[in-house]
Amino acid sequence: MSIDVNNESGHQVDEQALLDIARYALARMRIHPLSELSVICVDPETIEQLHLQWMDLPGPTDVMSFPMDELRPPSRDEEEPPQGLLGDIVLCPQVATRQGADAPTKHSMDEELQLLTVHGVLHLLGYDHEEPAERAEMFGLQSAIVDGWRAEQGLTGPSPAPTTTS
Repeated sequence: MSIDVNNESGHQVDEQALLDIARYALARMRIHPLSELSVICVDPETIEQLHLQWMDLPGPTDVMSFPMDELRPPSRDEEEPPQGLLGDIVLCPQVATRQGADAPTKHSMDEELQLLTVHGVLHLLGYDHEEPAERAEMFGLQSAIVDGWRAEQGLTGPSPAPTTTS
């Protein structure tokens, strides 16, 4: 799996953890190991500009996803996993810091960024949360992936609760 993680935010970020959780999420979703993904951390001004340009919404947001080849997970076990360019996930550590502090389970910026990375991966794979049934499916899957990765890493304590509104 080719995953590039770039931090242009001006904040120190655990880039290896973002790479690891993205790789875990894509493997769990059965995406072809030769697929490509880009994760970039930016400052609030940059993500605010993208938010306005692409969604016509003011203000900085936590995560944005820009799909390329519109890959979808295989629907059956015997189906070949898709290969291609997944796209870009743009994260904002400053927004993640605020959200983690405001979350019911109070978690760090890095934990929030890990959660948001999985959220971004799911958006790239066609998941959404506009309707209640979609929201339940996406956030349930997001929690299962984050919990599985945390268990594999030997991390203890409560998993970060979903806080994203994107």
